[in-house]
Amino acid sequence: MEQLSKYSSRRRLLAAAMVAVATGFVVLPAHAAEPRPVKMLLDWILNGPNSGFVVAREKGFYKEAGLDVSIEQGKGSGSTAQLIASKVADFGFSDGFVVTNGISKGMDVKVVAGIFRRNPTAVIVLKDSGINSPKDLEGKTIGIATGAAQFQQWPAFVGGCKLDSSKIKVVNIDPAGYVASLVAGQLNGVAGFAQGMVPTVEVRANKEASIFWYADCGITAVSNGIIAHSDYVKANPQVVKDFVRASLRGFLYARANPDETTDIIKKFQPNAVPAISKREMAISWTNWVTPNTANKPLGWMSEQDWAATIETAKNFGGMTGHLTTAQIYTNEFVPTEAEFIPPQN
Repeated sequence: MEQLSKYSSRRRLLAAAMVAVATGFVVLPAHAAEPRPVKMLLDWILNGPNSGFVVAREKGFYKEAGLDVSIEQGKGSGSTAQLIASKVADFGFSDGFVVTNGISKGMDVKVVAGIFRRNPTAVIVLKDSGINSPKDLEGKTIGIATGAAQFQQWPAFVGGCKLDSSKIKVVNIDPAGYVASLVAGQLNGVAGFAQGMVPTVEVRANKEASIFWYADCGITAVSNGIIAHSDYVKANPQVVKDFVRASLRGFLYARANPDETTDIIKKFQPNAVPAISKREMAISWTNWVTPNTANKPLGWMSEQDWAATIETAKNFGGMTGHLTTAQIYTNEFVPTEAEFIPPQN
């Protein structure tokens, strides 16, 4: 069984040269350079939303760019960001709200391409619960993991949706118990990343879910993108450009070919459920585009969105001190061709 942590194979040079009997000459391959080794760290386990990287690897997009990319699973955006800041890996996939807080505390990383440019945080309820709008959450009990981005942004959600916080009971819950508690009726709703929770509710528990997006109540927080250490970006601009381009091709290919992508995920994550992977991808696509990034290539990030993310982090994430958008991100390495503009819905 192939393991994702070993998902790396070197392009081999053609061993050999052709010997022409008549002349005695040795003809060497035209391209003799070895591909550039690159280490990439996911935000979490391989799943639908982050599958663009393994698709780029499997379809040969990295190879075409002259890169030999090894991909390892992560243990959360915060952990991935810290490891990139420590130069343990070359590239990472991490949440922008988390990265913003990290940079404000001295973390020297840069976001070089945005994928989930819209805030994917939401309150999830069962469709048959009678909760049909955020206002219906009043008088209900909501589970949120204390310290999570969803918990930090909760006051903004309540304010933006014009809810009475005194009428909503919020309880701390381990994310591992979200779905079970919701389906069992122990909670009326849970707050988290919808693309990771809703498919489990719908596929494993066979229940319909409703999503109340934080973004719909005015909470802007740029989410997952490709990050690298600032030193690496400065020293390897062509590698960064090539990696970003090939990775974006992977995400766009996955969107155009979801069935093939679920097969690729299954190849490297044998316990993955194709129906869940496919639904995860579909929900994640709704967070690719914001009003400020409409009709822009995937990867391109809006200064307005990042400025609003800084404000969200200051007001609700405990961030202190001054931070500029230029310290967080750059669009320098994002391709500009029309073929990189994703569907707008």
